[in-house]
Amino acid sequence: MKLDEILQGLDPEQQEVVTAIRGPVSVIAGAGTGKTRVITHRIAYAIEAGVTDQSKTLALTFTARAAGEMRSRLRGLGVPNVSARTFHSAALKQLMYFWPYSFGGAFPKLLTSKAGFMSEAMGRSDTFLAPGATTLREISSEIEWAKAGEFGAEQYAEAAIAASRTLRIPNGKSDRENFAEIAKVYDSYETLKRQERVIDFEDVLLLTVGMMEEDRPVRERIRDQYRYFTVDEYQDVSPLQQRLLNLWLGNRNDICVVGDAAQTIYSFAGATSNFLLGFTGRFPEAKVIHLTRGYRSTPEIIQMANRVLSHSESHSSQQLVSMNTHGENFELDHYNSPASEAVKVVERISQLKASEVSVAILSRTNQQLDLFERELRARGIESQLKSTERFFDRVDVRDAMKVIRSASVIPNDENWLRDLESVLRPFGDADYIRALTSLAQTMHADGAPTMRTFLRELEERADQNNPPPLPGVVLSTLHAAKGLEWDHVFLVGVNDGILPLTTGAAGAESTVEEERRLFYVGLTRARKQVHLSTSGDPSPFLAALV
Repeated sequence: MKLDEILQGLDPEQQEVVTAIRGPVSVIAGAGTGKTRVITHRIAYAIEAGVTDQSKTLALTFTARAAGEMRSRLRGLGVPNVSARTFHSAALKQLMYFWPYSFGGAFPKLLTSKAGFMSEAMGRSDTFLAPGATTLREISSEIEWAKAGEFGAEQYAEAAIAASRTLRIPNGKSDRENFAEIAKVYDSYETLKRQERVIDFEDVLLLTVGMMEEDRPVRERIRDQYRYFTVDEYQDVSPLQQRLLNLWLGNRNDICVVGDAAQTIYSFAGATSNFLLGFTGRFPEAKVIHLTRGYRSTPEIIQMANRVLSHSESHSSQQLVSMNTHGENFELDHYNSPASEAVKVVERISQLKASEVSVAILSRTNQQLDLFERELRARGIESQLKSTERFFDRVDVRDAMKVIRSASVIPNDENWLRDLESVLRPFGDADYIRALTSLAQTMHADGAPTMRTFLRELEERADQNNPPPLPGVVLSTLHAAKGLEWDHVFLVGVNDGILPLTTGAAGAESTVEEERRLFYVGLTRARKQVHLSTSGDPSPFLAALV
């Protein structure tokens, strides 16, 4: 693709980003401003201009879905061999390859679930913590936060106190007391992993950092492999991820970071916008470009979002401007109970033409979604709950992939999409078949040449647990909805004590600010209309809208 073709359809600020192909570059991209398009076009432009090579380019992001979207767009731009990965995926690939050279022996087993090991660690640690599901989740989250911040078991308790961490462990003990107990479990957990020769996902980053810091030949080989870096969602980077990025980058400066401090919603997991906000401190010569033209949402939605941020003490003066035509104003309904809220919201959804619009129900917590899922099922409305069964672990999906694998052996370059639809026809019109077919249609339109290309995409998605979108109403927490969008968003349970979520922590202004950003993220997931509802005392965040 020629340089002028890559620039077609981009606004002036987007073109400025795409043509800034020498680093360092910082792009402050508001919600819905086309950052993924800009990132991929910039990479394609740099490759076409001869600044970098496909094999030397690494694009980093934070979810497998986002990495898959990048790869799809890069294929459409004629650069299919760029590595677009999550931090963990990129580190795991390097760690597995260099393990025999740096560590010796077989690669350890990767722990995909902490629950079993955590339960055993609790039993070994002489703790008063009871191994209930809530407690196990809290402990796992705390250990993940500690590792992201590079705190060992002996440092964890004091670090948690200094960071004003709060816990939801229902045992009547103070957070300070529980921190000390979690430190014991953390220590036992690490000991148990060493004994069983397993590592978790946080270890992947820690070990890759250690390997690169200690093994100069390996470090030099990795730096020779990747010379041109792009980091998406840079406001979500943790200290550990930044340390790894520094090692990958070395003393070079060909790096472009893209982010939005107003969408920092993962501080509880160790993410911090400090690296984004401090980028020009590290690189004084960096070019800073702001993207403020919103292409996702209507002016009504953008105005809502701007008003929410205007009540934040930490918000920037930058405001989004919608480039779309006017639409419907938001709806705000008050109900007496969560049950009546679920009934009325699903009634409203049933009035929408599901075949013509996409719909999501978003809530602050997973528990809030149960009533809505049951009500949708009772009315026969197809739905999907995010973060449930792994798509590629389903027997029917595996069977479909076997058929695709067999069919891909036969040359079918010209009409592979037609052939794919033919071999999948015996599976009927199930949701997973529609999801696979929709992905294939998108890839075919983007120029994927063969069914084998489609199969490789499926296999890579299976490795990274990145399923194609399923049909039906989406039920999701606000955190899990980050990076996604729908025509209609029903933001439910917008109650005081839920959004912001009550923590009981003293002086938790930073927590309230993060919850406000979470509300902002929820609003900006909508393309056409936002539907807000409460089932108790309204959230104080609603005051900005009425």
